[in-house]
Amino acid sequence: MFQVSKKSQYGLRAITYLAKVKRIASLKEMAEKEAIPFDFLEKILSRMEKAGLLVSKKGSQGGYVLAKPLNKITAGDVVEALEGKIVPVECSLCGKARKCASKNVWDKVKQSLALTLYSITLKDLVK
Repeated sequence: MFQVSKKSQYGLRAITYLAKVKRIASLKEMAEKEAIPFDFLEKILSRMEKAGLLVSKKGSQGGYVLAKPLNKITAGDVVEALEGKIVPVECSLCGKARKCASKNVWDKVKQSLALTLYSITLKDLVK
């Protein structure tokens, strides 16, 4: 069974929270409101910041805010920032990539998944 990781689930919930509140939100606030473990959320937000999806503000009134408009951040951007390239199966690992009868199936799954994830923006999620 193909499953989306907790990291991606939490990352999408956190960034959607920021999209809804439309302001800087602290790590503590997001962790509490979205029921995400604080330490795990800290790592997730750091990766999304490095990917250019978020900006962090330091200090007592600090926190995180979106780095781009809602229509410029997709679910695919979030998943890729947290997981790397969207590849459900790494065909080169089995050594049969050139002769593999199921390669076409996995290529279609990858294309479909990427198309779906990159077509859903934060603007769509906060409607």
